[in-house]
Amino acid sequence: MTTATDILIIEDDAIMRDAVAEWLEAAGYGVRKAEDGNAGLAAVKLAAPALVVTDIYMPGTSGARVICELKQRHPEIPVIAISGLFNSGYGMNAQAAIALGAARALAKPFKRGELLGAVADLLGSPAGVAE
Repeated sequence: MTTATDILIIEDDAIMRDAVAEWLEAAGYGVRKAEDGNAGLAAVKLAAPALVVTDIYMPGTSGARVICELKQRHPEIPVIAISGLFNSGYGMNAQAAIALGAARALAKPFKRGELLGAVADLLGSPAGVAE
C-alpha cells in the first residue's frame, strides 16, 4: 500500500530514529526502522524500500558500507546520508557520502524541513497528502 513511499531509516540512536520516523509518518510516508547497518541491509532484502535514510557512523556495519552495498545491489534506491560528524572535520564529510552514492547528505542536527525537502525531491510527495 505504501510501496511508492516506503522509507527505511537506519539509525543506531533510538531517539533520532524515532524522531525521523515521526516526521516522515506525519508527512504521509510509510516508514520502517532498523537499529543498525546489518538490520538495515536485512530489511532491504525482505522488501526493497523506495528510499533509505542512513546514519554514517554506527557500531558494526557503517552507513558508508550500507551505501556501498545498496549501490551495488539496488542502484535505483536513493539514499540520504545523515551524520553528526559531517561538519566536524573528523571522518567522512558530506561530499564523501555523496561520492559513495548517497543522493543527499544532511548534517545533524538538521531541521524537519530539510529532511522532508530532501525526501520530497527524491520521491515526490506521498499520494493523497495535501501540500
